Formats: sequence, C-alpha cells, structure tokens
Amino acid sequence: MTEPEFTIGIEEEYLLVDLETMALAEAPDGLMEDCAAELEGQVSPEFLQCQIEIGTKPCADIAAAREDLKRLRSTVARHARVRGLAPIAASCHPLADWKTQHHTDKQRYNELSRDLGGVVRRMLICGMHVHVGLNDDPLRADLMRQMSYFLPHLLALSTSSPFWQGEDTGLASYRISVFDNLPRTGLPPQFANWQDYERSVQILIDLGVIEDSSRIWWDLRPSSRFPTLESRIMDVQPRLEDTLTLAALNQCLLRMLWRLRVKNQRWRIYDPFLIGENRWRAQRYGVSEGLIDFGAGEIVPFPQLMEDLVEIVEQDGGILRCLREVERVRGIAERGNGSTRQRAVLAAAQAEGKDHEGQMRAVVQHLVDEFMADL
Repeated sequence: MTEPEFTIGIEEEYLLVDLETMALAEAPDGLMEDCAAELEGQVSPEFLQCQIEIGTKPCADIAAAREDLKRLRSTVARHARVRGLAPIAASCHPLADWKTQHHTDKQRYNELSRDLGGVVRRMLICGMHVHVGLNDDPLRADLMRQMSYFLPHLLALSTSSPFWQGEDTGLASYRISVFDNLPRTGLPPQFANWQDYERSVQILIDLGVIEDSSRIWWDLRPSSRFPTLESRIMDVQPRLEDTLTLAALNQCLLRMLWRLRVKNQRWRIYDPFLIGENRWRAQRYGVSEGLIDFGAGEIVPFPQLMEDLVEIVEQDGGILRCLREVERVRGIAERGNGSTRQRAVLAAAQAEGKDHEGQMRAVVQHLVDEFMADL
C-alpha cells in the first residue's frame, strides 16, 4: 500500500482584546484588510466580530508548520498592536459576556444565525483544527473509526477554557459544553465504510437540511474541502509550541493506525458510549486526572497514558521528523496545560489581594503574553 503523505494543516481561531482594559474588542476597520494583504487567503473573519481565523498552508512536516504558524501569528499580532489590540489563543475569554457580542455580517454567518437560533449566539469560543493528509476516501473512513479512541486524549492535552463570564466553571474545557449545543457535533458516528458515510450525509443534503458536509461539526471528520481527516476536538492553544505538539501527535497517531492497517491489524473499535466517558473526563479534568484504559479495565493516570502513547508512536515520530514535538506531551501531562496555567495566574492574583476583575484581567494579560512567547 502506498504510504499517504501525512501532510499537516493547522487552523486556529483567536480572540481580540483591548490592551488597556483586556476586554474583548471587535475587529476595527482595516485590520482584516491589512492582515489579508500580507497573508492572502490564510486569514479570515470568524462568526463573531471579535474573532479572527488563520490557517497554515499544507505543510510537509512539523518544521514547515512551525515557520508558517509563526508568520501567521506574528502578522496578526503586529497589525492588532498598532490598533491597541492583541490576539489571545484561548478557547474562552475569562471575563466576556456572549450577550454583548455581534456576529460578522457575512452570508454564511447570517445563515448560521438564522438557522441555529439562540444556541449559536453563545458561540463565544475558539478552537483549533488539525488536518492530516490522507488522499484515499476508504482509508479516511477506516482511520476515522479507529482515531476516535484518541480524541479524549487530545482534548485533555489541549484544554484552555476553564473560565466563562468571570467564573471558574470547574471544567478544564468549557468550550466543549458550549459547542455541544449545536447539531451534528460530538464524537463521529461509527460508519462501516466510506459509502455509509456518504450515504448518510447525502440524505441531509437531499432534504435541504445542510448544503454540504462542511455543516457537520463532529470532533473528527473527513474534510469537505481537502483530502484530509480533520481533528476538531481541541481547544486552541495559548502557546505556539503546544499547538505544534498537538499537530504532531495527530499526525503520528494516524500514521500508526495506517501502519497497523498495512499489517492487516487495527486499533480496537469501542462504542461511542465508552469513548464519550473519556471525553467527559478530559473536558472536566484536563490532564489532572486519568482516562479509562478499556483494555486494562482501569483508570490510568495521565502521565502514564502519555508515556504509553509516546512509545506507541515513537517509530512514526521518527519517520515524520516530529518525535521531539510529540515527546513534549510528557511535560504537559506533568506540569499542566493552558487551563492549568490560567488557574495558577488567578490564584497568584488572589494572593496579591486583587479584586475579582483585577484577577481576571491578570489572566487575560497572561494569555496576551503567552501568545507572543514562542514567536
């Protein structure tokens, strides 16, 4: 079997904040135009006027993805700063109220607002998507079924949205609970093959419910525009290097599953009911608690899970030249992720005697600093 290219494409959504007040800010006139002039088709507005989306080119390896993502993040940050703004890459703004936000006046977003009603108004959330190149449709369907097992692991590593409207939600990823209110979200169904997937999607298209498969927002889906599998479960990452770690892990997991297929083997398929329990644990705890190992029949601490995962994909990381990035999951498991760091900043601000708003503003300033840290 010819080996797929396993190219990487990364999409990220950012929130714009005022550098003085740390409050959300709508994109001012000229910001999108100036960014687009440098980045051409790699930047676009998002559903809300306070959001901006970027997307890398298809990258042959993680080194190319790093350079492109650095360029994209740096350009957005530079054009925002001259307007007194800054981008942050967190899945929820710690203080903002969704009721005061306005959606972008664009046909696609106007239709979403009309079709989805009140639930879409709450979409003050940002995510990251990782595309991995698989130019064979039956292969995409087969690997999607198996890759679903690892989606909770990716979510747990990525969580960056503990706060919502000024309150600690008790969740590591509040974004997931907001996004799950939309239709056609959550874990992907277990289609037997590509034909089953196409047939099911076509039913909704024929009924006029959706115009194409881009209106399906599962945690993992075949891209409607590219020959890729698109992982969508992850919170956006405050730090660029964490984004690259998650992208590399996605890439290596899919190559590992392909490698099993070549040997006429496969990862065991588990019912979405069971995977959903791990998805909840990841949403609730991030990396601070373990996930269920269904083969072993026990809850395994997250650092041990990551040791096992690195071992499973070590060969693939070497071939794809991204083993160093994958190995960083050990540090995330031990020290925590974006959600962990935000809560630590809040605790430090509390210890300094700052009032509640001051504490939350300290968290936003921390996110501004983290966005720039790896550039």
